[in-house]
Amino acid sequence: MDSIPISSLELTCLGSSVVLSGLFFYIYRRKSKTVGKLKDAPRLPLDKQLVAILNAMQGKSLRYVIIEGAVQPLGEPLRSQYQENCFGVIQKLILKEHKLVWNNIAHSWMDSEKTLHQQVYTVPFDLVTAHAGGSVRVLSPLEASSLHLEVVHEKFHQAMHGFSEIIGHYLSGEKPKGVLETEEMVKVGAVLTGVGELILDTDGVVKLRPPSDGSEYFLSPLDFESLLGEQEGHARVWRVLAALCGLAGATLLLVVAWRHYKRLQEKREREQRRREFERMSLGGLGVRQSAGEEEEEGDGEITENTCVICLSRPRGCVLLNCGHVCCCFRCYQALPSPNCPICRSAVSRVVPLYQA
Repeated sequence: MDSIPISSLELTCLGSSVVLSGLFFYIYRRKSKTVGKLKDAPRLPLDKQLVAILNAMQGKSLRYVIIEGAVQPLGEPLRSQYQENCFGVIQKLILKEHKLVWNNIAHSWMDSEKTLHQQVYTVPFDLVTAHAGGSVRVLSPLEASSLHLEVVHEKFHQAMHGFSEIIGHYLSGEKPKGVLETEEMVKVGAVLTGVGELILDTDGVVKLRPPSDGSEYFLSPLDFESLLGEQEGHARVWRVLAALCGLAGATLLLVVAWRHYKRLQEKREREQRRREFERMSLGGLGVRQSAGEEEEEGDGEITENTCVICLSRPRGCVLLNCGHVCCCFRCYQALPSPNCPICRSAVSRVVPLYQA
């Protein structure tokens, strides 16, 4: 049985498409489950009734709930290092080096960045509402998804270079542009939407923490409707990526299968032509001599009727539609493509040559 004609590159692409499609589909399924849990999660107001609700629940906890409130630090808040009267509960300081790197493939300078330093500071904080008087302590805020910090300071320090340094940059293939200094914060008073497990601790404080069942934990400056729309958009993106990778793999499989089918079809056509040639050859009543008898007739006749390909057997077939008599049937079968060796026109049929 013939093996399926597939190259190493095609096999690599097929395997990559299968792996990527499976990975993207797995992420899509997780995102879809998260969207479903968000739609089913109850939205609880931040009021004093939260304690009574949790006391009535088994284990004094709710597995997955949605709350919204303003950020309030428990003690001294974090102070911005660059902005006056700017306070927060989460602070991130980042230093990034920006430079141009020569790309030998594209033959151009490409932007590149590298984080030189990053430091994150946090202080305990609650989510509160001014009118209801309730509060929820937020635990492990850095583990939450969709926690977008507000940029409160950003400054780019341009690099200065001398002539010798510029020459060195061109020789090394790297040209530093400068350092970007950034400060991000979750400010005091910012409204956050929290989604997670709500528990009543032994000290009587209501706390929001990452769900114990592995569900996704959220702290977002968006309202719940926007947060839900964002997650639905992410799920759609992963679904499209999984579908595209699956479609690419299926297309490649169809191409390989079609090529294999054409190969088998050509083989069957060659076999059919061979059988037809043999049948027509046997139909001649003694007009065609055997190859051994022809070789004994003389060197001159063998030279005139010798196959132009093997130069040993006599010419024994007529190629149609061009009508050339130039080769034996065995050499015609060995041709890489069904084209006449003389005029290169396509051969639609082969008939045996009868010599009297």
